[in-house]
Amino acid sequence: METAPAIDGAALRAARERAGLTQHQLAHEVGVVGGERISMWERGEARPRSPHLLHAVARAVQVRTTALLLLPEGAASLRWLRFAAGLSVDEVARAAQVSVASLKRWEARGCRRMPSAATLNAMAAALGVASTEVESALGLQSEAVSTA
Repeated sequence: METAPAIDGAALRAARERAGLTQHQLAHEVGVVGGERISMWERGEARPRSPHLLHAVARAVQVRTTALLLLPEGAASLRWLRFAAGLSVDEVARAAQVSVASLKRWEARGCRRMPSAATLNAMAAALGVASTEVESALGLQSEAVSTA
């Protein structure tokens, strides 16, 4: 199972309260069981597991998805960009015409060799960012892999 990017629990709570929703109401709105799950997200003990769920939460509390995500140390990772865009691994892989296994590997361990410009551009278009952001995310992950 993949690890979702960390969310800003305080930002979620503030947005939920501004939207006039209780934890139980937000849970019902986004289709999760009980307000306990929302409470855990707000306390930083858990996080929405899918990009689609994260986007549903952002819509329900009327904020941009990125307002709920904590930016990883340094810069955005490929997984962070995908969650911010609200896309599954399958959706990005299909858009970039790469295998799901490759995309998962890039998210988890980075890549040894930068993908082609066409692949970077396709991923960037799917994620709604500049290709330089995708390249940076992959480069940062590659550096982390090589220094580990």
